[in-house]
Amino acid sequence: MTQRFLTPLAAAALLALAAIPATAADGHKPKDHEAARAALARGEIQPLTKVLTAAQAKAPGDVIKIELEDERGRLIYEVKILGRDGRVREVELDARTAAVLKVEDD
Repeated sequence: MTQRFLTPLAAAALLALAAIPATAADGHKPKDHEAARAALARGEIQPLTKVLTAAQAKAPGDVIKIELEDERGRLIYEVKILGRDGRVREVELDARTAAVLKVEDD
């Protein structure tokens, strides 16, 4: 995987973040990337480098998609990986710890 590929994926993951509840004192709701950056600073999510390393340890291949979702108050990274065998696998990780929760064929 090339570094050029990670940059758009990192942007996609940050933009996919839609449900971190955050509203500033002035009532302004921050943009998704601002909410993700704040969550990272607060230790609520792990950086993508750690998440990608954990995901690829369970499903080696090329990362083709990353999403950060709020599932009933728990932040989850969903990483889709195209394996060398041509199969697409989805790896779900706890966003706070980067622990792998589930690996399944997509």
